[in-house]
Amino acid sequence: MIRSELVLRLAALNPHLYEKDCEAVVTAILGRIEDALAAGDRVEIRGFGAFSVKDLRARQGRNPRTGESVAVKEKKALQFKPGKEIRQRLMNAETPDALPELRRVD
Repeated sequence: MIRSELVLRLAALNPHLYEKDCEAVVTAILGRIEDALAAGDRVEIRGFGAFSVKDLRARQGRNPRTGESVAVKEKKALQFKPGKEIRQRLMNAETPDALPELRRVD
Protein backbone atom coordinates (compact mmCIF):
# COMPACT_ATOMS: atom_id res chain seq x y z
CA MET A 1 0.00 0.00 0.00
CA ILE A 2 1.28 3.43 -0.88
CA ARG A 3 0.43 6.76 0.71
CA SER A 4 -2.28 7.69 -1.83
CA GLU A 5 -3.97 4.30 -1.36
CA LEU A 6 -3.95 4.86 2.40
CA VAL A 7 -5.63 8.26 1.94
CA LEU A 8 -8.27 6.75 -0.38
CA ARG A 9 -8.94 3.88 2.02
CA LEU A 10 -9.28 6.27 4.94
CA ALA A 11 -11.69 8.44 2.93
CA ALA A 12 -13.74 5.39 1.92
CA LEU A 13 -14.01 4.23 5.54
CA ASN A 14 -15.02 7.74 6.67
CA PRO A 15 -17.52 9.09 4.10
CA HIS A 16 -18.21 12.14 6.27
CA LEU A 17 -14.61 13.36 5.66
CA TYR A 18 -13.31 14.95 2.50
CA GLU A 19 -10.36 13.29 0.77
CA LYS A 20 -8.21 16.40 1.32
CA ASP A 21 -8.92 16.18 5.07
CA CYS A 22 -7.89 12.51 5.10
CA GLU A 23 -4.69 13.46 3.28
CA ALA A 24 -3.99 16.13 5.91
CA VAL A 25 -4.47 13.56 8.68
CA VAL A 26 -2.11 11.05 7.05
CA THR A 27 0.46 13.80 6.40
CA ALA A 28 0.25 15.01 10.01
CA ILE A 29 0.67 11.52 11.48
CA LEU A 30 3.58 10.57 9.24
CA GLY A 31 5.19 13.97 9.74
CA ARG A 32 5.05 13.60 13.52
CA ILE A 33 6.59 10.11 13.27
CA GLU A 34 9.38 11.50 11.05
CA ASP A 35 10.04 14.36 13.50
CA ALA A 36 10.26 12.00 16.46
CA LEU A 37 12.64 9.64 14.66
CA ALA A 38 14.81 12.55 13.48
CA ALA A 39 15.07 13.66 17.12
CA GLY A 40 16.25 10.16 18.06
CA ASP A 41 13.04 9.16 19.83
CA ARG A 42 11.38 5.76 19.65
CA VAL A 43 7.90 5.58 18.09
CA GLU A 44 5.60 2.81 19.26
CA ILE A 45 2.22 2.08 17.70
CA ARG A 46 0.53 -0.49 19.94
CA GLY A 47 -0.56 -3.58 18.06
CA PHE A 48 1.55 -2.64 15.04
CA GLY A 49 5.15 -2.20 16.12
CA ALA A 50 7.94 0.12 17.14
CA PHE A 51 10.28 2.27 15.08
CA SER A 52 13.67 3.35 16.36
CA VAL A 53 16.93 4.76 15.03
CA LYS A 54 20.09 2.69 15.34
CA ASP A 55 23.60 4.11 15.10
CA LEU A 56 25.88 2.10 12.84
CA ARG A 57 29.56 2.57 13.60
CA ALA A 58 32.21 3.29 10.99
CA ARG A 59 33.84 0.18 9.58
CA GLN A 60 36.03 -1.20 6.84
CA GLY A 61 34.02 -2.58 3.93
CA ARG A 62 34.99 -4.16 0.66
CA ASN A 63 34.11 -3.16 -2.90
CA PRO A 64 32.43 -6.31 -4.25
CA ARG A 65 33.56 -5.65 -7.82
CA THR A 66 37.24 -4.97 -7.22
CA GLY A 67 37.78 -6.46 -3.76
CA GLU A 68 39.41 -3.18 -2.69
CA SER A 69 39.08 -2.18 0.97
CA VAL A 70 36.78 0.83 1.47
CA ALA A 71 36.11 2.96 4.56
CA VAL A 72 32.37 3.04 5.35
CA LYS A 73 31.31 6.12 7.33
CA GLU A 74 29.23 6.08 10.50
CA LYS A 75 25.51 6.33 9.75
CA LYS A 76 22.04 5.87 11.19
CA ALA A 77 19.51 3.22 10.19
CA LEU A 78 15.80 2.91 10.79
CA GLN A 79 14.80 -0.18 12.74
CA PHE A 80 11.30 -1.68 12.95
CA LYS A 81 10.18 -4.31 15.41
CA PRO A 82 6.70 -5.68 14.70
CA GLY A 83 4.20 -5.96 17.54
CA LYS A 84 2.83 -9.25 18.80
CA GLU A 85 -0.55 -8.88 17.04
CA ILE A 86 0.96 -8.18 13.63
CA ARG A 87 3.50 -10.99 14.01
CA GLN A 88 0.66 -13.39 14.70
CA ARG A 89 -1.34 -12.15 11.74
CA LEU A 90 1.61 -12.25 9.34
CA MET A 91 2.70 -15.70 10.42
CA ASN A 92 -0.84 -17.04 10.75
CA ALA A 93 0.38 -18.73 13.94
CA GLU A 94 -1.69 -20.13 16.78
CA THR A 95 0.86 -19.32 19.47
CA PRO A 96 1.52 -15.64 20.26
CA ASP A 97 5.30 -15.85 20.42
CA ALA A 98 5.94 -18.11 17.45
CA LEU A 99 8.81 -16.71 15.42
CA PRO A 100 10.36 -18.28 12.35
CA GLU A 101 13.53 -20.21 12.94
CA LEU A 102 16.50 -18.25 11.66
CA ARG A 103 19.15 -20.25 9.88
CA ARG A 104 22.52 -19.08 8.65
CA VAL A 105 23.05 -19.53 4.95
CA ASP A 106 26.68 -19.98 3.94
